[in-house]
Amino acid sequence: MVRLIIEAPAGSYPVVIGSNLNRELRGAVARLDATSAPIVTDANVLPWAKKVAKTIKRAGVKSPIHVIRPGERSKSMDALGDLLAFLERQNVDRAGCIIAVGGGTVGDLAGFGAAVWQRGIRVVQVPTTLLAMVDSSIGGKTGVNGRRSKNAIGAFWQPAAVVADLAFLETLPTGNFREAFAEVVKYAVAMDRGLYEVLLKNRDRLVAGDRAALEKVVFQCVMAKALVVAKDEREAGPRAILNYGHTAGHALEAATGFRISHGRAVAFGMRVAARIAFSMDLCTKRFVEAQDAMLTAYGLPDRPPRVELSRVLAAIPRDKKARRGKVAWVLPRRLGHAETGHAVPGAIVSRVLRKALA
Repeated sequence: MVRLIIEAPAGSYPVVIGSNLNRELRGAVARLDATSAPIVTDANVLPWAKKVAKTIKRAGVKSPIHVIRPGERSKSMDALGDLLAFLERQNVDRAGCIIAVGGGTVGDLAGFGAAVWQRGIRVVQVPTTLLAMVDSSIGGKTGVNGRRSKNAIGAFWQPAAVVADLAFLETLPTGNFREAFAEVVKYAVAMDRGLYEVLLKNRDRLVAGDRAALEKVVFQCVMAKALVVAKDEREAGPRAILNYGHTAGHALEAATGFRISHGRAVAFGMRVAARIAFSMDLCTKRFVEAQDAMLTAYGLPDRPPRVELSRVLAAIPRDKKARRGKVAWVLPRRLGHAETGHAVPGAIVSRVLRKALA
């Protein structure tokens, strides 16, 4: 087990990474002295949520469970309304604390619900997917999707604690587990050459779900994100580096009606970003090939979904980071180093996307 403290302008909070962390979760909730701790989860991980409820009950806290449908489409205003109605029925007051047990969709929805209920109550993130452990549970970005835009409605709301129990990963379908490595590769390619070497060396152990190897990688990803969030909680500048692969990735998600998984969309977006960078003489062909090989090695081959190019192009200016309709791309220069703030000519974006979707 490893423990670290995330320092953010809005306050600090602990992150615990390990296996069979019931005692740590119970202690984290007990220290919050919550009047109630309603659990938000989805139908796929309801058995885990029930175990979490039993753990919290031993701390003397009531934990009713609210279940949402699995999948990105539950990140909606309708789902948010259902959650807020549940909190109202349960008489959750300002001393309450939401427990988010699930992947990124659950964490984003529950976090946003916590941000707006009673003008802000606490939330503890209990991520059950590798993607949520390394990325979405950390940093305080919460929200739901608009009708045409990814994560367009939300708030910055830091959790009170994050408990990442690697035991959850053993029940994940292989596809769900593998796709999370898109975010892991993102950290390696954009920020941490050392992590890239770890991924090369330990590929077999990591894809097999070796807990010791995973614990180290999750820790490295959380540390990388923590350092960025500490400098730029609200994405005014440096935090944009975390969006590597997300500009085209989010556009693809929106263009497909959120039918493609986030991990596969990010992998697509990273391939697009690398090819744009190569077209602009910012990186080498060897870099593009190395990133492609890494993504493929971790179960993220180059197989784009069927979607019209025009729909993806139309979604890009709706990116929530765009200013006056202009998108600042995050583009790679070399392994372990990407840069923010790049303006890319529309002709290059169109050409690269057309080939990527062919």
